[in-house]
Amino acid sequence: MLEPVIPACVSRAGRGSRRSPRWTLAVAVLGSSLAFLDGSFVNVALPVMQRELGMGAGSAQWVVEAYMLLLASLVLVGGALGDRLGRRRVFVAGAVVFAIASVACAMAPGALVLIAARAVQGAGAAMLVPGSLSLISAAYPDDAERGAAIGTWSALGSVVGAAGPVAGGWVVSHGSWRWLFLVNAPVAAVIVVLAGVHVAETRDEEARGRLDASGAALVTVALGLIVYALVEAQGAGHLATAPVVGLLVAGFAALAAFGVVEARAASPMVPLSLFRIRTFTGANLLTLLVYGALGAAFFFLPFNLIQLQGYSPACAGAALLPLVLLVSLMSRWAGALAARIGVRALLVIGPVLCAVGFGLFAVPAIGGSYWATFFPAMIVLGVGLGFTVAPVTAAVMGSVERRHAGIASGINNAVARAAGLVAIAGLGVLLVTRFDAVLDARLASLHLPDAIAHEVDAQRGRLADATPPPDAAPALRESLRGAFGEAYVAGFRALMLACAGLTVLAAVSAAALIEGRRTKPR
Repeated sequence: MLEPVIPACVSRAGRGSRRSPRWTLAVAVLGSSLAFLDGSFVNVALPVMQRELGMGAGSAQWVVEAYMLLLASLVLVGGALGDRLGRRRVFVAGAVVFAIASVACAMAPGALVLIAARAVQGAGAAMLVPGSLSLISAAYPDDAERGAAIGTWSALGSVVGAAGPVAGGWVVSHGSWRWLFLVNAPVAAVIVVLAGVHVAETRDEEARGRLDASGAALVTVALGLIVYALVEAQGAGHLATAPVVGLLVAGFAALAAFGVVEARAASPMVPLSLFRIRTFTGANLLTLLVYGALGAAFFFLPFNLIQLQGYSPACAGAALLPLVLLVSLMSRWAGALAARIGVRALLVIGPVLCAVGFGLFAVPAIGGSYWATFFPAMIVLGVGLGFTVAPVTAAVMGSVERRHAGIASGINNAVARAAGLVAIAGLGVLLVTRFDAVLDARLASLHLPDAIAHEVDAQRGRLADATPPPDAAPALRESLRGAFGEAYVAGFRALMLACAGLTVLAAVSAAALIEGRRTKPR
């Protein structure tokens, strides 16, 4: 995961933060874990949530997209608020907002309330994620101690990331997905108490200028319109409809306006001058492509595993564990290797291996042993990501002056979040288009009665969760079930091959833009 590393700017209260740095680290880990867990377990639980709440594929996507939209567009604002208003204050406020929204998610009677609550959760996470590292930076003024503390934070975050899908799958298999959200409330309460007792308030006394509210609003509107257009395109089966085109035009116009505002702002949320640095631009382009592919692939994979392959949610979560463990184990080694030989070679090799891994995900049909179908893809993709995650962070941080470290890493974080946000919707159009084409071909060969055909069409939006009409003959129901499964596999394969193409482009961008020499902070 790429998280913003915010340099220490200790205020007059900074001395107090040194009295209990370990407590500060513990509070920061707890806070960031809330955001990380909700990003990792929801995908595994989503097929069950879709079935229980009767959601279509578009609504199920918005359960994830609403959270990512607010987090991606507000994460830099959250960091700036902490610098100005007080890091502990904003961090605690984020925990409270996150907890209230989590309870609303758990109590949601339907899709609309759940999606709205997830959006509020994303806003809370946008205060927690940058706040966790800013608290650590203020509590550890010594560079070496701060580096060790951030390493501990990162390692524990990796453990949480690895445990999230497995624990989430187990809870859903043995209880209810609602418990996954309810557990956030007591954790948030512990954070509030510990922060009040053990964490001193700090702020950046040199922070000047107004918050870039216009930039934050424009990027939120732009991403929201683009994602909404792409989700609508899935329902239509293609992009070429007047509403979809209109929404896309409006979204890209808002994105262009965001660029104009950032170029003119006194204190921009995204300083565009950083993108004049080739390595910084190349690393962020690579992040956009790789994390876009990851976001789309791991949104749709649990639907394949649970709804087609027949995995339980617990087994689906465990199926992801080899990949997460490989990334966790390799990241420290890859970061040290990048410091010795430079980042460019690793950032070419890593995405190429990711492309091979995504290609292997396109091989399995329905059935077969996990070890012969999805496990090889998990291993290759995990190794590819192991070569990529730490070096791309090193490329970002080493390409800018030390004083820009916080904003540079924050931009990279926001790019990663936005990439997954847009890719889930955009590549979802590809999956749905291929699903519809294969399903139409299969249905044409079955010569369905009009009444049955109408019921089948009503099920298209559920994709892998589609069920044959109950009044159809048993043999026809079995044929329809096979048609739905074959169509989803075809769509899933097309999506995975597109993800492979994105990671090949990432390797090309690294070779063309990222400097070959060793990257060191300036």
